[in-house]
Amino acid sequence: MIGLRSYGYTAPSSKKINAYDVPQGVDIRGRFDEEFAKILTKDALQFVADLQREFRNHIKYAMKCRKEAKRRYNEGALPGFDPATRYIREGKWTCAPVPPAVADRRVEITGPVERKMIINALNSGAKVFMADFEDALSPSWENLMRGQINLKDAVEGTITFNDKARNRVYKLNNEIARLFVRPRGWHLPEAHIFIDGEPATGCLVDFGLYFYHNYANFRNTQGQGFGPFFYLPKMENSREAKIWNSVFDKAEKMAGIEKGSIRATVLIETLPAVFQMDEILYELRDHSVGLNCGRWDYIFSYVKTFQGHPDRLLPDRGQVGMTQHFMRSYSDLLIRTCHRRGVHAMGGMAAQIPIRDDPTANEAAFELVRKDKQREVKAGHDGTWAAHPGLIKTCMEVFTNIMGNSPNQIETVKRDDASNLTEDDLLQRPRGVRTMEGLRLNTRVGIQYLAAWLTGSGSVPLYNLMEDAATAEISRVQIWQWLKYGVELDGDGLGVRVNHVFGRVVEEEMARIEREVGKEKFKKGMYKEACKIFTRQCTASTLDEFLTLDAYNYIVIHHPKDVSSKL
Repeated sequence: MIGLRSYGYTAPSSKKINAYDVPQGVDIRGRFDEEFAKILTKDALQFVADLQREFRNHIKYAMKCRKEAKRRYNEGALPGFDPATRYIREGKWTCAPVPPAVADRRVEITGPVERKMIINALNSGAKVFMADFEDALSPSWENLMRGQINLKDAVEGTITFNDKARNRVYKLNNEIARLFVRPRGWHLPEAHIFIDGEPATGCLVDFGLYFYHNYANFRNTQGQGFGPFFYLPKMENSREAKIWNSVFDKAEKMAGIEKGSIRATVLIETLPAVFQMDEILYELRDHSVGLNCGRWDYIFSYVKTFQGHPDRLLPDRGQVGMTQHFMRSYSDLLIRTCHRRGVHAMGGMAAQIPIRDDPTANEAAFELVRKDKQREVKAGHDGTWAAHPGLIKTCMEVFTNIMGNSPNQIETVKRDDASNLTEDDLLQRPRGVRTMEGLRLNTRVGIQYLAAWLTGSGSVPLYNLMEDAATAEISRVQIWQWLKYGVELDGDGLGVRVNHVFGRVVEEEMARIEREVGKEKFKKGMYKEACKIFTRQCTASTLDEFLTLDAYNYIVIHHPKDVSSKL
């Protein structure tokens, strides 16, 4: 969470006398909208404010601990298993039984909380849809509030979308996926809502508003007596999981529902968290339904954790796949840990999207997906992620071929062999080379993603892959790392140092982006602004924690209330 600072810009004052009805200490600085007011009710905001007041100091302390860990790593320390919590890792405990509604999660689809996306994803044939307020969403006021409206309509079963361009109305099928919601990470503020004079914590806003409006309907329908269900991102240790567990306890008490009703899957997508998987599950044992391999963020975290270690440079990002020893070890240990504790071990994202104008390239892409999913299900994963509805059938076939009618592999694939994995296995240096094309791709993807994010899109199709903030982060931190340590591009015979060519590469890739998107779109888009932000972060002396923290200031718009408005 961020302390007091200036965010965004202030829009011109409106003459309309409208304002949200807010509890004491709450100040909404986002645009007034009558539809938004149905979400931002006084009681819902009071619940969010209660969460903020109870947990803000715990969150601030957790962020302080992250900084302290970063300092140790920068001074040469390595992450590892905590001797103080060995009793948890070696103990014979299990999490609460998995609710029947989510026993089978063999294929999950993910995407932002946009209206058409929600309908298509729920209708996709996947077992679960993870609706995302985090890496797949640009967190503008409009996107966040419309996302809450869309989810409320989805839970009520009334959501529709009229696509006038296609002259088609989208609505839910009779059979739909189970809904999980991913709020933002602990570190992100919500600068359109101030509580007691400081920005609210983004994830408490996302969670609080969604839970308050939907817990009763969800439990009566989708949850079959349980829920709501969540995905929890970006955690680094069990301390942060303990805060979430306390948030869930408080929410259940407020709602008057049974302890353990809320269930969540934690994304293991930071390097420090891989050494705390047992501890994270232990803290959430009444509320857990597993862990997920958030592999793109995990690669980003590897670079970030070892930013002060010149002996741990990554090769081209395309070479850092699940066959790398440190990545395979992480996946194997996650499966063993989850199944030992009686919960799901979810696999990683298939980011490919169908290539409709090139059947040969499309089949090659789908074959990569099949091989990746075969590796996951044979390793013991209970399910996997896909970014596009067109991949669901392929992923489903691969998992069903191995699992048959069993809802999961929790009891059948224990992976006791993974108990021998060591800290060295989880930290082994990745192998590969660095190339000019790798540098160019990082530059092109990073700038284009950020330009889209600044104009409201957080999930962006680029070069036949669905990119979100995680892949843009890999692009950024990898270039930063290569520049900081004067890396030589050793994989294509050029032998040049990144420092000597980066400026030219940026200019050439900007010209290529303009050719690819067209002059008109390039002129209207925020490509030049994105380029400035991206190159500034890549060349900074100190690595910024998150790309989106710096860029967030560009999308915050404060709307002053009319002096005659109801305050």
